[in-house]
Amino acid sequence: MYYFCAMDKKIFRLALPNIISNITVPMLGMIDIAIAGHLGSAIYIGAIALGSNIFNMVYWNFGFLRMSSSGFTAQAYGARNFPEAMNVLIRSLLVAIGFGLLILLLQIPIEKLAVNFIKSGPETIENVKFYFRICIWSAPAVLAVYAFKGWFIGMQNAKTPMVIAIINNVLNIVLSFIFVFGFDMKIKGIALGTMLSQVITFAICIFMWFRYYGKMMKYIEWHTVLDAIALKSYFKVNGDVFIRTFMLTLVTTFFTFASSGMGDTILAVNALLMQFFMLFSYFMDGFAYAGEALTGRYIGARNHMLLRYMIRRLFFWGFVVSAVSAVLYILFPNQILQVLTNNQEVIATTKSFTFWTILIPITGFAAFLWDGIYIGATASKEMRNAMVLSAITFFLCYYSTRSLLGNNALWLSFIIYLTVRGIIQTFWARKALEPKLN
Repeated sequence: MYYFCAMDKKIFRLALPNIISNITVPMLGMIDIAIAGHLGSAIYIGAIALGSNIFNMVYWNFGFLRMSSSGFTAQAYGARNFPEAMNVLIRSLLVAIGFGLLILLLQIPIEKLAVNFIKSGPETIENVKFYFRICIWSAPAVLAVYAFKGWFIGMQNAKTPMVIAIINNVLNIVLSFIFVFGFDMKIKGIALGTMLSQVITFAICIFMWFRYYGKMMKYIEWHTVLDAIALKSYFKVNGDVFIRTFMLTLVTTFFTFASSGMGDTILAVNALLMQFFMLFSYFMDGFAYAGEALTGRYIGARNHMLLRYMIRRLFFWGFVVSAVSAVLYILFPNQILQVLTNNQEVIATTKSFTFWTILIPITGFAAFLWDGIYIGATASKEMRNAMVLSAITFFLCYYSTRSLLGNNALWLSFIIYLTVRGIIQTFWARKALEPKLN
């Protein structure tokens, strides 16, 4: 009974703060849009939405900075190898800031490429440019915060990233409000508030690190930071995770693109239904992050028994969360939809497809949890290959059924894609994890 309670406590100590952090992520965009919505023109709302999407697409592909930092740090923590834990942080920060500076150097071609895809009017495009040209200057800070977040999680500390995420949101609200309504800067004020909140958040990460981990500076061994073997392993994992993330982005982006070809109503329907998936993902990702930290810790400590036990408990709670989510989606679909929109025509059409939302948590929870476990084990090759195969399955299923099933083909393909990811990773788990324990 003691081990049951102790392991569950470890899982929830990591999962709950990460769930709170995940829920704050979409708040940044919502805050900017809410402020823009009080500027008297729909143009500002559209410009903020488009500008935010540009940065989402750019930063999404650098998620490997958080993931690899988490996995390598957790393994070093489990092995009580604190010099290597410091090496991971320094490497991650160097790579993050390096990519951030590269984004700054390439900001003009990035802006031109992004603007070419915008079909809105010239005034909207001009405001998107204002937003982009200000927010882009926080790119190094944003990516560095990714590295810090992964490192904190790897050190079994989920509370600090949660606090940092909350502070970031509060700063964004206060600064944007001051610049917009105090200095009448309109969209430039929103952009400046967002940019400064991200830069200040990076400074807070540094402060938090010195406050809680400043004593670890004695473990820094500069001659080993750029060790060739360690760097090769680091970049290999990052490359695999980048491909995995790119394939995930490809599927979700194609989903929206394919929806837009079915008319405005179906596009709106699928956008609403996808919120059911996003809501579920905020909770399940919290448990996946717990899986990252604990898997890396037990692999670093070479503790087979606790690793297996942790995985069993993690999947138990993952199943509980998925079952509760499915029940809520069965009982309260109308209430959830009415929170998202008041368009009765869209709601009526959406009801024809809500049965797919019930399958999302049932078929998707294993893929989320295994992703976290594989990241903690730095088993990036297997995670990459599972994503590639499941993405191929998605496209094969969609193109072979779309003429018969229409929008249902898109959702069937998405559900199969989630299922295949979970099944493949389940079968490959032993092969992926055992070499890391030897």
